[in-house]
Amino acid sequence: MTLSNQSNQKSFWTIIIVAALILATTMGARQSLGLFIAPIHHSAGMDIISISFALAIGQFIWGLAQPIFGIVADKRGSFGVMVLGAVMMAIGLGFTPYLLSDWGLILTLGLLSAAGAGAGSFSILIGATARQIAVEKRSFASGFINAGGSFGQFIFAPITQGLIHAFGWVSAIISLAFTMLITIPMAYILQPPQKRKATIESVSTATTHTPAGPSMKQEILLAFKNRNYICLHIGFFTCGFHVAFLVTHLPGAVAMCGQAAHVAATSLALIGFFNIFGSLFSGYLGTKYKMKYILAGLYASRALMIIVFLLAPKTELTFYIFSLFLGLTWLATVPPTAGLVAKTFGVRYLATLFGLTLLSHQTGGFLGAYLGGLFISYFGDYSWAWYLDILLAFLASIANFPIKEKAVAAA
Repeated sequence: MTLSNQSNQKSFWTIIIVAALILATTMGARQSLGLFIAPIHHSAGMDIISISFALAIGQFIWGLAQPIFGIVADKRGSFGVMVLGAVMMAIGLGFTPYLLSDWGLILTLGLLSAAGAGAGSFSILIGATARQIAVEKRSFASGFINAGGSFGQFIFAPITQGLIHAFGWVSAIISLAFTMLITIPMAYILQPPQKRKATIESVSTATTHTPAGPSMKQEILLAFKNRNYICLHIGFFTCGFHVAFLVTHLPGAVAMCGQAAHVAATSLALIGFFNIFGSLFSGYLGTKYKMKYILAGLYASRALMIIVFLLAPKTELTFYIFSLFLGLTWLATVPPTAGLVAKTFGVRYLATLFGLTLLSHQTGGFLGAYLGGLFISYFGDYSWAWYLDILLAFLASIANFPIKEKAVAAA
């Protein structure tokens, strides 16, 4: 009995650590792309709006890819999806320096690399692990995996900036491209052991749905008729706007305040580092308290942090303190959001249903990345983007209160 428990515990930690490392790699690269805006702008003569638009397309495609790849993963397994994603991301990043035009950046950064990152991101990884672990451990697992993405940002941002400074942006982005391929052996490890595959699938089938359960199409229609699910979409839309605006334009905001490029890289790294703790704590809180209140608190705190930041003097220390507190909430919304989707609809189609919430997240992300470029080009600063972010954060906080945390019956 003891040996069996030790084996299960070891399997649990292997699963979540490998999933976290995959997310660290894909998210670390994605969250560092804002560091390339200025180098591409100066070396290729491309305007910031065009670069921002390509990255904004990437935000949307990253979200769109996740429910699409989630459907495939739910039906055929996650390994092939993640291998394809790694290859797509490597090709997209690797060919960026050789396709420096509006359409070229849309193809490489906006389509290929973004879709590839989506195939190795939250919905696929959380869906792949949820069926292999006990129900009571899923909230913690989601927080742990999510913390992996933050760890990736903490590691990748300063390394990427260092590579840009030492070898130029072309060498830096090609290095990122090759790094994406290391997720392939990790995806292999994430698969259930072959000898247990039939047992796991039969147990999953028995515990998550009955033979008469709804089809995927019916489950999606049921979800979009549910107020809880719509409220989660509203909140996640705002989260996407906030995260994409900052990860894309924080380097520009730092430069506008007269600070050096290393301040932007350090700020992004601090966000990633402190979100490790924010994600873990958010996952832990989800096992103790109602997840809707956790989400409401996270969104409201973001609005308050931005207000304080706008009123503060824009010194190097201010950016670091702002990044520290941002990090505590950065992607801490993922564990309670995924947890509420699983609690409401089960895990049978979790990769698909959570992937659809991430599509809303990245629709907001598209607007955050693109509108930031428009505001700076037409108004000369980011003030209106900050004001819009504050408004959306308060609305997202309010939208979570009507959620009822209970499972819904199939129609």
